[in-house]
Amino acid sequence: MRKQYRMKILIVDDAPFIRKAVEDVLDAYGHEVYEATNGVDALGRYKEVDPDVVLMDILMPTQDGISATKNILKWDHTAKIIVITAVGKKGLETECIKAGAKHFIEKPFKIKELLHTIEQVADQ
Repeated sequence: MRKQYRMKILIVDDAPFIRKAVEDVLDAYGHEVYEATNGVDALGRYKEVDPDVVLMDILMPTQDGISATKNILKWDHTAKIIVITAVGKKGLETECIKAGAKHFIEKPFKIKELLHTIEQVADQ
């Protein structure tokens, strides 16, 4: 079994209960968690925190997750972004990957799936 290590993870989601739930899980696994409430806030927090992985929602006020993903990647082309969304729109996963996201997870997700994906993306 691979040794887990502490990562800095930025959660970008406009829903406080989602941020809190994901933060609680990641914190329980020893990760350092930061939050942003929308796409504009995400870039500023990314610059401050320099996270190992970003968990990005798609539908948010001020700026959506696809635009935020593109902006973060303009700032840091090595950013590792995982899209997590409840929007099951056809073609959305492809659009997110084209924008530069490394992975796509639909809500609701299983904790093991989230943790495995974070570890996998962090190792890329």
